[in-house]
Amino acid sequence: MRLIQCEHEGRLRVAVVESPEQVRLVNADEGVYGLAKRAIAEKRSLSELVESALTDTRLDYAELIEQQRLRAPLTHPDPAHCLISGTGLTHLGSADTRSAMHAKAQAAESELTDSMRMFKMGVDGGKPQDGQPGAQPEWFYKGDGSIVVDPEAALPVPAFAEDAGEEPELAGLYVVGDDGQPWRVGYAVGNEFSDHITERHNYLWLAHSKLRACSYGPELLVGELPEHLEGTSRIVRDGQVLWEKPFLTGEANMAHSLANLEYHHFKYLNFRRPGDVHVHYFGTATLSFADNVRTQDGDRFEVDLPAFGRPLRNPLRFSSTETPVAIKAL
Repeated sequence: MRLIQCEHEGRLRVAVVESPEQVRLVNADEGVYGLAKRAIAEKRSLSELVESALTDTRLDYAELIEQQRLRAPLTHPDPAHCLISGTGLTHLGSADTRSAMHAKAQAAESELTDSMRMFKMGVDGGKPQDGQPGAQPEWFYKGDGSIVVDPEAALPVPAFAEDAGEEPELAGLYVVGDDGQPWRVGYAVGNEFSDHITERHNYLWLAHSKLRACSYGPELLVGELPEHLEGTSRIVRDGQVLWEKPFLTGEANMAHSLANLEYHHFKYLNFRRPGDVHVHYFGTATLSFADNVRTQDGDRFEVDLPAFGRPLRNPLRFSSTETPVAIKAL
């Protein structure tokens, strides 16, 4: 089952994707978030609850896209209660991409060793077989729900940014129950979006490079995730494909199991606050930046993973003016 969120008649609505041309509305309050909370409370699966709440109203999918009425497939009514985070060096091949990026800047050997060491820890211990916690992955914070950009909407690039690069990834979408138990609602394809030049200067600036907007969706996959997934990441400029490359994801192509990545995120008590939404990016090994691509205003990112239905598309919008930041004393 694949779900979307959209604006319809002035309200946030949930719909099931029935075909590439058509979606069917679900009777729900507070969108997918409300459905998830209800499923938790009633101890029912989300798919079962959705099936029981289907309406007879169907909408034209292309019209929703054309009118920019698509919304991210899981949001919180209060964006401050949505945490966006992620992990790096999780995919086989990701260490090579990272090391090549650093090597182009003539990074110190110690920096490369740190990245490779982290990657090797994942390869050696990221998929424990006995149900015990495995190696910790690299972890980063991106922001709260205010940084989420809807599918088809423009990703903003701040004036101080040195780069605006895509990161095609899987994202896990979660709701924390009233008792502090995290529940996985489903998965979405995402564009984690980072500033790779800032990161390349010094890998300790990774945290700065991640404090950018992001997008995920348009469709939320409910149920089991295939172990092997093949997709395509591309950049379109002036109606022509500027850059295009296949990417692999799913556990078969990762150094860590999803369960291990989830454990090392939700082991922290402050990430199990009742009612919160979490969007957690699982990493990638494919970047246009590694192929020396520099994006510009108006370029459109497309992350296409057929198992997730429609591709995630977002144009870039560069800001030419920097907002003054003046700190005042009380």
